Amino acid sequence: MRNTRALMMMAVAVVVALGAVFVAGRWISNQASGATGKVAVALVDISLGSRLTPEMVRMVDWPSGAMPPGAFTDAKLLDTRVARTSIQRGEPIMEGKLAPPGTQGGLSAVVADGKRAMTVRVNDVVGVAGFALPGNFVDIMVNTQGEGAKNDGNKDQSISKIVLERILVLAVAQESSRDETKPKVVNAVTLELTPEQAEKLDLARSVGTLSLVLRNQIDPHAVNTDGATKASLLDVKLQAAPPAKPAAAPKRAVKRVAVARPRAPGEQVEIIKGLSRSTEQF
Repeated sequence: MRNTRALMMMAVAVVVALGAVFVAGRWISNQASGATGKVAVALVDISLGSRLTPEMVRMVDWPSGAMPPGAFTDAKLLDTRVARTSIQRGEPIMEGKLAPPGTQGGLSAVVADGKRAMTVRVNDVVGVAGFALPGNFVDIMVNTQGEGAKNDGNKDQSISKIVLERILVLAVAQESSRDETKPKVVNAVTLELTPEQAEKLDLARSVGTLSLVLRNQIDPHAVNTDGATKASLLDVKLQAAPPAKPAAAPKRAVKRVAVARPRAPGEQVEIIKGLSRSTEQF
């Protein structure tokens, strides 16, 4: 009797345990299916300025609690959109990495709002030996003659000065990929500028020679320098010019006036002729 009751209790316990496992499994399955969603990711490496096609995108399961902000859940919304940054394979495609809808492909899609793209000629030295790559920031330095050089006829009044700071390099030659780290010696660099900076750069390249100065990527601070001249380079102390002598006042013309002087008294002779008398002075 006791053995039969024990066996029945064990059988009931096994059935309850199996039911609990079945219910828990279904609950976990339901929770797992409801905690994921579809996200569009890059199927291949997408370069900057490329137009997206369905062959470049695929939908994958993504945890709902870790959904990237701006991610796309419908691949059709990505058709004909243009990438404004490089997107790696398997990386979620987000709105912030795409140009506005309707934008044409190419470098124009990469230029930020209110900015302009301008190309300047460089060489292996001016181009920082090819290390100025797309995505880097550079300063623009110009070497020209000082303002007083033409008037004084002195050719030693040359000056080198940084005229533009923290300028983004959009492309080197015809390449705009920002994934390359190997230096490339090119003959032209395209920069992203504001309209005012574009005017200054155009003037700078017409009055002197330009040089690019590669700067730290995370350094946002601007430094306003006075420029380097030959005197400051050689640490020459400029002598103060002697004070100019005051101009002499013009001499006034003196008009000489003749003054009649009284004649010195001489000898007098009295002459008597008959009844008349007269005096003669000598």
